[in-house]
Formats: sequence, C-alpha cells, structure tokens
Amino acid sequence: MESIEAIKKRVYPKAVLKPITSEAERAVHRTCLPNHMIGVWEFPFNLGRESRIVTIKGEEVIMERKKGDGHKPNNDFYILDFGKRLQISREHLGIDFVDGEFFVTDRKSSCGTIINAESIGGSDEGGKHVLKQGDLIKLGTDESHYIFEFIVLN
Repeated sequence: MESIEAIKKRVYPKAVLKPITSEAERAVHRTCLPNHMIGVWEFPFNLGRESRIVTIKGEEVIMERKKGDGHKPNNDFYILDFGKRLQISREHLGIDFVDGEFFVTDRKSSCGTIINAESIGGSDEGGKHVLKQGDLIKLGTDESHYIFEFIVLN
C-alpha cells in the first residue's frame, strides 16, 4: 500500500507558476490546478508555445497532440501566445533544481525571458538565472504581458 507521503509527492507540485496578468491567465489553456496555475512536479521542467493552433471558421482552435507516436514532447507544459507579435518560443524556458537552488534557463528563445527586471536569452542566445520565491517571470520582451510568479511549495 502506498504511503501518504508518497501520494503527496505524486499529487502536490513542487512549485507553481501563477499567472499575474489576464493575458497570462488566458494563455494557460489546460491545467488541473485552480486559477490557471501551472504545476511543476519534476525537474527539469520545460515550457514552450503551443504551436498547434489553427483557424477554423474565424476561430482559433487548439489541435490535440497525437498520442502514442513514440516521440517525447519538447515541453512539459504548452502555453498559448495570442499576440500579433509572438513572444513565446516553441521551446522557451526550463526550470531546474540543482544543489538546493532553482534556476531558469532561456532555451535560446527568440524574444528572451525577463526575471524581475533582468533579461536573459533572446535572439536565439539562451541564458541562465537563479530563481527565487516570488520572482516574476516574463516570457518575451518588455512589451509582453505573459507574466508569472514563481512560487515554491515544498
């Protein structure tokens, strides 16, 4: 029989990305957590843009991913980018936990990532930054509205 502690580890995320703006909230289209929060259960955790969106009769429709094709997804979570100028790359950022510290890595995104006020990555360069409780993560350039708060749960 599985212990309560083992169940908690499987059920409770280690951290969450909490949307700060309405645009960020709208971009999180599927989650099992309340308030459009993105759960981080395992590290490294990779996030990128959902690129399987088509327009049918004037409406944007998210196409389901094929299952059982034998390929591992590039990301652990896919987020929508509704901007006219895309801010979120297909493989945008990763969050990792190494030697007791959290790190965010820009995965060579086009527009970069901003942690609080510090830019990392962009122009397909990549970059890395220590991530602390309450840090704000902006996906893309200064003009981006995709802002999330990093919250450590355990």
